[in-house]
Amino acid sequence: MDLGLLWTAIFGFLVINGMLTAAALLVYAERRVSGFMQNRPGPNRVGPAGLLTPFADVAKFLFKEDVVPAASARFIHSLAPIMMVVIAMTVPAVIPFARGVVIADISVSVLVVLALTSISVYGITLAGWSSNNKYSLLGGLRSAAQMISYELSMGLAVVSVVVMAGSLSLVEIVEAQNTAWYVFLNPLGALIFIITAFAETNRAPFDLPEAEQELVGGYHTEYSGMKFGMFFLAEYVNWFVASFIIVTLFFGGYLLPFEETILSLVPALEGTVLLGILQFASLMAKVAFFAFLFIWVRWTLPRFKYDQLMTIGWKYLLPLAIINVLIIAIGVVAAHALF
Repeated sequence: MDLGLLWTAIFGFLVINGMLTAAALLVYAERRVSGFMQNRPGPNRVGPAGLLTPFADVAKFLFKEDVVPAASARFIHSLAPIMMVVIAMTVPAVIPFARGVVIADISVSVLVVLALTSISVYGITLAGWSSNNKYSLLGGLRSAAQMISYELSMGLAVVSVVVMAGSLSLVEIVEAQNTAWYVFLNPLGALIFIITAFAETNRAPFDLPEAEQELVGGYHTEYSGMKFGMFFLAEYVNWFVASFIIVTLFFGGYLLPFEETILSLVPALEGTVLLGILQFASLMAKVAFFAFLFIWVRWTLPRFKYDQLMTIGWKYLLPLAIINVLIIAIGVVAAHALF
């Protein structure tokens, strides 16, 4: 049996289960942090300090009745949440977790990430259309418009990174930041990407597709039981994956702060398992910070109105992203000419 294929299968299994566990932890973390921000206890009933609350949620979803509208497109209605989860679980396959630790190290992994995150809008749009509910349909249409509006700025922010690294591989982009993280060399691109990541994951203040005050529950109004649970899972996995992508593109990925200096002082550390563990810990610490940032922003900023959302995307972020790409491209050409 091919040992490489076996290792890939085992690693893929670990990553998928890690994402499921992370989603449960994020549910708990969001409730605990939001409770702290609002000066209330937060979850404290199920298990010690409420730690089993996410598992109680899963049990609740399993035992709830799966209600499907009589006039819905039943096949599409059932397919949409599955599509969302599958896409959310596929993106981590190209994320490097430490040096040499990645499920699929392909030369165009940036394009894979952009393609998969773009496809995810189909799940929301199909869910809204198939429900035969005007509120669900409006939520799906909002999501499509929001994705188109912010995908352009996000793509240009990624282009600025690709220009700097000279590669479409996430592994090579991380290694290119060995001397300096791109957040310091390309701060505007980092800011644009972080803002668009909030919009792409439908997190507040960009959660217009499911605005409860306006659309009941938006695209998942007509979902119950585990189908709703799958949308719930996909949202939290997407949020976690978005944090990984932010860190990978702009904050050195798995690289340790001052890693070159550390390795020059302790050369025996190079290529060891200990270095891999330290790199993984460094990656997770950075990702945890951005996961916290998503919660912080949710309970700090109110939801935008729809015209405000479109104004930010088309009138501000897109022109800034175009200008940023031009500046970065000129800077890279000038640097190559001089050095």
